[in-house]
Formats: sequence, structure tokens, C-alpha cells
Amino acid sequence: MQGLRPEILAGIPDDMYSIVRRIEDSFAISTPDLRKLANHFERQLERGLTMDGSDIPMNLSWVMGYPTGKEKGRYLSVDFGGTNVRVCNTLLQGREEDFQMTQEKYKLPVHLRSTSAEKLWDFVACCVGEFIEKHHDECEGQRNQTGRMPLAFTFSYPVTQTSITDGILQKWTKALSVSGVEGNDVVSQFQAALDKRKVPVQIVALVNDTMGALISSNYRDPEVKISSVISTGCNAAYMEDYRSITKIESHFGPDQEASDRLMGINTELGAYDNSRNMLPLTHFDETVDRLSAHPGTQMYEKMVAGLYLGEIYRMILIELHGLGMISPGKDLPILERPDVIDASFLSVAEADMSRSLDEIKDLFKEKLQMDLTPDEVKVCRYLVELVGTRAARLYACSIAAICRRMKVTTCRVGADGSVFHKYTHFKERSLHALREILDWPYFSEDFVTFHNAEDGSGVGAAIIAAMALEKQGGGTLSPKAGF
Repeated sequence: MQGLRPEILAGIPDDMYSIVRRIEDSFAISTPDLRKLANHFERQLERGLTMDGSDIPMNLSWVMGYPTGKEKGRYLSVDFGGTNVRVCNTLLQGREEDFQMTQEKYKLPVHLRSTSAEKLWDFVACCVGEFIEKHHDECEGQRNQTGRMPLAFTFSYPVTQTSITDGILQKWTKALSVSGVEGNDVVSQFQAALDKRKVPVQIVALVNDTMGALISSNYRDPEVKISSVISTGCNAAYMEDYRSITKIESHFGPDQEASDRLMGINTELGAYDNSRNMLPLTHFDETVDRLSAHPGTQMYEKMVAGLYLGEIYRMILIELHGLGMISPGKDLPILERPDVIDASFLSVAEADMSRSLDEIKDLFKEKLQMDLTPDEVKVCRYLVELVGTRAARLYACSIAAICRRMKVTTCRVGADGSVFHKYTHFKERSLHALREILDWPYFSEDFVTFHNAEDGSGVGAAIIAAMALEKQGGGTLSPKAGF
């Protein structure tokens, strides 16, 4: 597999070597396999735009077209991602000037991850109220004719939208399981909580963080045409000609302006191959899925995203221990603890490129109370690379599929998320896999390049709010209005 260092395994016993090779074979993805996956991915993207649907929802954002770069003004936004509630007040000054932002973060209490809808939204509304009270002078001038402040709501979960101001939650992902929200409009629930607390705001746009990243990145750099977020979860967004979205043909008339023929698509591609037809699942992946908060869903995400990479590696270690390959005869109860290993652990382990591997040895001792022998350290270090390399190569399949869907050979991708920015070698391995899939000439520069995405959930939401209000002169937007 590209990127691995077989010399790490020099000198280990034959039985160890045999087991490592067996595990490696189950994680390896060849160039032909990458291309098959990318081709199938592209077909599923297309199918998601039809009435038939696919594992990839291809959710409509009702953000029509890219920003002009001239959007200006102050806008409130709320970013709800499941761990924190972030409230922002952003000043936009146009493409050529830097934005200014005031923000506060409020940690979501653990017990609210599985509470009722009423209690969840009351907490979020309380955060907004506290923010406005704390920054009263800054916020007061943003009231509209009705005495309310326009607010963009960033909600990082899959929703079905029929306009820019509504969104039915399809299902919770990641670690949330709040009752009474799935199948309901999150905007009306949140607005009701705001009204109950007499917080003077009006939600004018529902935004997905990945769509926000596309808009904010394009606002700064018009050459960015795709956004990708890979952190605890994974997702991507791009613009699609609405005439290709057959599941909404009835929404638009033939007189639609050419400038409004692009519809922002929030792919929610983490759900790719939930039907399990293509992904090269190992028994480690099957176990991680079975033990997850939402078994049988987000199968692609569970192979590439940060929330699950540590768990995959934990399952490998448990098997090695059971086979007597690491810490034989010793009890390792710490390995039975879910999430004891996270993506940052793997990234730190991969960063140890020394011959002695002292850093990874110390890491195992500090974090897992495991005192590894030299051969065990070699095996554990090598297997870390298997998990990270496979994740990067699978991730590249989605980017390649979207590029083909858009019929572009060169593209800038606005990328965000802790895995992309902080996981050792992830970006380089992704680019190498893209080169294999798209068959770039050997000595050519990269035709698809990654760039740091602008803040989608804060700045992007503010820009979308500005676009929404401009389209309707301060009102809310409907599909018939072209946004």
C-alpha cells in the first residue's frame, strides 16, 4: 500500500510478520480498486439527485449560486455541531477586506446529547440570549423593521430542505440521539425556543457547515469550487446545475435566470455505501459499526473520519493481544474502553519516524499503560500507518467523484477539519491517491489542489444570511424565488 514503510518490520518474528501481513492485506486498496470505488461513488452522487435516491442523500441547500464578494454588513450566526454551541457576530467587508468576528463558545452538557427536543433547543436559545446580552452594544444596531436581528443557523446534521428557512432532520449522526427532533423541522423548533425566551432574533437561513465552508472559501477565492470537511465526521459540498436535479424539477420555471442555475448541494457523503456493496469492510470495521451509536449508517464515514479511526486501531490491538502478539499474558482492561484511542493518538504515533521509535513507545506507556517490547513497537507503529493510509485513499475517492461529476479537470478544494489539517501525512496521501484515480501525467503538477477553507459555520453562515436577505429585500426565501 502506498506510503507504508516495510523496513519498520525488519527483524520481527515470523509469526508476528504473518499476522501483520494478513491485516495489511485486508486494509490494502490498489489503484484499480480506487478507480472502481470512485466510479461507483460518482454514479451514487448522480443517483442522489434523482427521485430514486441513493445512500448519498445529496441534500439541497437552497443556496443558489456563489457569492458576489460584495456582501457586507453584520450578521449573527449559531453553530450547532454536537459538542459546542458557538454564537458569532460577523462583520463582512467584501472580498478584499478581512472579516471581523466576535464569538463565544458554550459547551453542550453531556446529558443534553440524549435529552428531549425542548430541553436541547432551550439550551441553545439560552446561549444566544446570553451572547446578545453580553455584546449588547454591538448587536443592537442589527435589528430589522420588526425589532429582530437576522440570524443564520448552522446545523451540521443531514436535513431535507424545501427552502432556505426550513430543514427536516433525517437522522442524528455522530454521538447525538435527542428525542423528538428526527422527522421534524429544526428551524421551527429552534425559533419556538427563541420566542419562548423572548430572544429578539429571526432565523433567516439554515446552513450546513460544509456548504458554509464552500461559500466562505469562494467569497475569498472564486477558484474554490468544492468544500470538504473531515474531522469527527466527513462531508463535501459543491454547486450543481439545478436542471440536473430531477427530484426538484417542479420547483423551477423555464425563465430562471442563468446566474441562478447553480444549486448548492450538501452531499452528506459520509453515508456512501450504507448498503455495503462496494466498500472494502474488514471485520474491524464491522465491529466498530456494531458498537457505534448508529449501527448500519455512515459506513464510509466510519472508515475515514476522526471519530472512528482510533476505534478501528483499538480493535486491531485487541485482536493482537488476543493472539498473544502484544503484551502476552497481561490483562489490558484499558483497551476495552471505547474511545480510549483517538485520531490524535494515531497522528502522534505516525509522526515518529525515528529508528528507535522511542516516541511511540512512550506514547503507549503514557496513554495505554502498555510497556511494549521493541518488536511490539515495530508492529504497532506499522499498523498505525495502515489505518491512516487507507482513510486518506478512501477519502480521495469522494473528491475524485465530485470533480468528475462537475466535469472539471482542475479544481481548488476548500478543505477543513482536524483530520485534514493535523493528521500526519493525510493530505499528501490523499493527493497521491487522487493522482492514481484521475491518472495525472507522472511529472505533472497536481490538477486538484487543497486549500485551507474559510470558517464555514461562522463566516460562511453570515455570507449566506447576507445573500438571503439581498435576494428578498430583507425577507425569507422560498424555492420559487430562486434561493
